[in-house]
Amino acid sequence: MIYPPNTIQEVLRLRNQGKTYREIRLLLKRNIPKSTLSGWCKNATLPKSYADRIALLNLNNLNKARLIGHEISKIKREELLEEIENINLPIAEKIQNREIAKIALAMLCLGEASKTRGSFSLGSSDSRIITLFIELLKKCFIFDLEKIRCTVQCRADQDIELLETYWLNITKIPKRLFYKAQIDPRTKGKPTKKSNYKGVLRVDYFNTKAQIELETLAQLLYNQIA
Repeated sequence: MIYPPNTIQEVLRLRNQGKTYREIRLLLKRNIPKSTLSGWCKNATLPKSYADRIALLNLNNLNKARLIGHEISKIKREELLEEIENINLPIAEKIQNREIAKIALAMLCLGEASKTRGSFSLGSSDSRIITLFIELLKKCFIFDLEKIRCTVQCRADQDIELLETYWLNITKIPKRLFYKAQIDPRTKGKPTKKSNYKGVLRVDYFNTKAQIELETLAQLLYNQIA
């Protein structure tokens, strides 16, 4: 294709200003092949700032590519999570079965619970674990609320009343069934660094039969696997 002389002159003028071939095509609104532009501009004198400008453009393009890559990865991760949730949902729904719930509770107690004479207890700063413990007890046994006792265990600089209110809302256990909060003496003079830390709630359940049932079931499950 033959181009008019004024087009070639305009290309050279723009190239001497430090414009890239892409920018030249956009400014002239003509899709001139890069090889043609390169041939015309082989003797062009580029400004000193051209190399720095190209480096900056490359960096910007790299950042854009990274953002696009991050967004693609995010979408793929969301798709993977949705796929996994769809696989696990039918399994999770089986927790409504009393026998399955009892296995879950036995495993929870095997890993988390401690026992004393006449009772067993579970303590955690994770409200989900506390909720699971209480709700599974209700599902698996003839639950007696009066056999529950709760104790907030916290650091010296924490607001006990605020913590008790938090755990009361989580457990729905009446305040009369809460023991006096226990403060860790080792934390005196040491500020709490995690602002969202709500201390530990220990839940005691005074039911020896339930304790023995769960211990026995945990051991039988272990025997089945081992």
